[in-house]
Amino acid sequence: MAKLRITWTKSAIGYSKDQKATVRALGLKRLNHQVEQDDSRDIRGMIHKVRHLVTVEEVQ
Repeated sequence: MAKLRITWTKSAIGYSKDQKATVRALGLKRLNHQVEQDDSRDIRGMIHKVRHLVTVEEVQ
């Protein structure tokens, strides 16, 4: 199964509470923190919601 490396690149200050909660739910704790998640529809949906705050790359 493919993995996604998600990096929190932009502060969530000034954005809605649900977007901040989505960043937390992805497992990101602080700015420039990286996590690897399995590539699934749920994770893709969460990434789409906060796509302006994170960068995503595929990991082999």
